This record gives sequence, C-alpha cells and structure tokens, in this order.
Amino acid sequence: MSSSETEPRDEPVGALPAVAPQLRALRRRASLTLEAAARQAGLSPAHLSRLETGQRQPSLPMLLSLARIYGTTVSELLGESAVERDAVVRAADMEPTEAGGWTYWQAGAAGRGMQALRVHVPHGSQGDIVRVHPGEEWLYVLKGRLRLRLGDTLHRLSPGDSAHFDSLTPHRIAAQDPDGVELLFVHTLLQSPTAALCLGPTHGETP
Repeated sequence: MSSSETEPRDEPVGALPAVAPQLRALRRRASLTLEAAARQAGLSPAHLSRLETGQRQPSLPMLLSLARIYGTTVSELLGESAVERDAVVRAADMEPTEAGGWTYWQAGAAGRGMQALRVHVPHGSQGDIVRVHPGEEWLYVLKGRLRLRLGDTLHRLSPGDSAHFDSLTPHRIAAQDPDGVELLFVHTLLQSPTAALCLGPTHGETP
C-alpha cells in the first residue's frame, strides 16, 4: 500500500501503552526492516513507525496481521504475560482487551502454532476491510448474526454456524445486528514473506 492510499483505521493513542515498544522489539526479533514489515502488513513505513512510537494505536485486525508476520501472538504484542504452553485456560484468567472497537479474550496459551480467541465484533466495525494473508481461519458464531464474505460470496451465519477457510481467500467479516456478534476464532500463526494485505473498502458493496 502506498503512502498516498488510505491507511487502515486505527484509534487514538492511550488505551494500549505496551503495544509500541513490543511492536518494535518483535519486528527486530523477526529480522524485518520497518519497510519490509510495513509492506507485508499493507501499511506505509510512516504508518508503522507511528504505531511503533505510540503516536497511533492499531486495531485488533491490524494486531492479528502483525502477529502473523512476526510469528507471534496478539498476547505477546500487547506485552501480556502468559504461562507458556499451558494446556488449560480458566475463565477467570481471560481478561478482556479492547482494540479498534473489538473486544477479545485469549482462549489459548502462548507458544502454539495457532491462536484461539473469543471476540466481540461491534456493528459497523471494520466490516469494509478485506484481508488476505497466509494460513487458515476457523470461526464459530456464539451470539448474534455474522456477515462473512469469502471472495465474491456472501454468507450469513447465525449462532451455532461455523466457517473454516484458507485465509488467502479475500475475506471480511461484519456484525449484522446492532448488538454486534460474538465469535470463537482460531487462526494459524505463520511468518511468511507473502504480504498480509488490507485492501480497504470495496465501494458500493455491503459486507
């Protein structure tokens, strides 16, 4: 994405103070330059630099994309401590975190090849962002109704419905109801040279 194009939406700085230093440290651990990481994330280097210096705050979808690129988890990006490779996650230990309007709870431990989350997606949040990246995603609707677009096909999912798809398929999700939608979400963590693209809004089309 060139600097002249519209950047993915993010939030004013302040809610996630640990993100900025972690983003820079984990990018360097992955041996990626600012330009290379920004290209894979579909951002301009200037925008990623603002995230790393705390001038801007990333949305949850952007954190998921950066976690894939750096071969880590959203939990580590946020600087959260977790017991490595613990097989059980207790409900009392699932602290909610907000990013970009989404609320999520870690439903799995660090140090795995997949990341499991329980996610609340509010109505009207990030539904116009199309994503393409390596790996697979699985989601299960707990509450509310979901609009899931895979390629050119729109699927409407209700509680109890699930989807499992190759995330190289252009995809986007949106809550259909005003109260939003609650999901179980599992995705693979892959560090890949393939760009993780945020294609932005598709004008004249409802997600």
